[in-house]
Amino acid sequence: MIRVLVKASSPIAKAGLETLLRAHCALCLIDESSEDGRGVEGDSPPDVLLVEAGMLADPAARKAIDWARAGGTVVLLVHDPPAEAVAGVLRAGVKAVLSSGRSGPEIVAAIEAAAVGMVVLNPTDLETLLRAPAAAEISSEGIVESLTPRELEVLRLVAAGLGNKEIAPRLGISEHTVKFHVASIMGKLGAASRTEAVTLGIRHGLIMI
Repeated sequence: MIRVLVKASSPIAKAGLETLLRAHCALCLIDESSEDGRGVEGDSPPDVLLVEAGMLADPAARKAIDWARAGGTVVLLVHDPPAEAVAGVLRAGVKAVLSSGRSGPEIVAAIEAAAVGMVVLNPTDLETLLRAPAAAEISSEGIVESLTPRELEVLRLVAAGLGNKEIAPRLGISEHTVKFHVASIMGKLGAASRTEAVTLGIRHGLIMI
């Protein structure tokens, strides 16, 4: 039996996923009772962590990726993940990345496959990764050259969820200078918001999540 812990962007989404999984006898839901994901009785961590998040840049997705880096088996459900970002997530150890609109049987199949070490992707993401790796690398290199080392530091701290007031002391610069760097980053990436800048940074491999 595969022990699964579910995390989601809202209580409704979490309840829906748990209802879906309860219908399959091969899966056993465990309760979330601590930060390390152990069960209510202090059992070992789940076999699979299923996380539904809006984007790969969301805090829940980043925590799941950290969990994968530590050796956990993770299945991510996110809204239209860009193929370039998916490649980075796979390198971090995540076993499955699917669009959040996937059907119940597809999600269950992904959990079962991930539990035995298989990798599961959206078909379009797989085709993109196989057909155009060189184009993605060229695009990433071009943007890396356009951002200064300090701007890359600021972008990565923004991606970690820090505000300007928190970034300033981390880097030993003023809050005004942080604002200047953020504005420069958004201009160079063509982003309309901090969130979009982070998303583009992940897409082009500037941020390791």
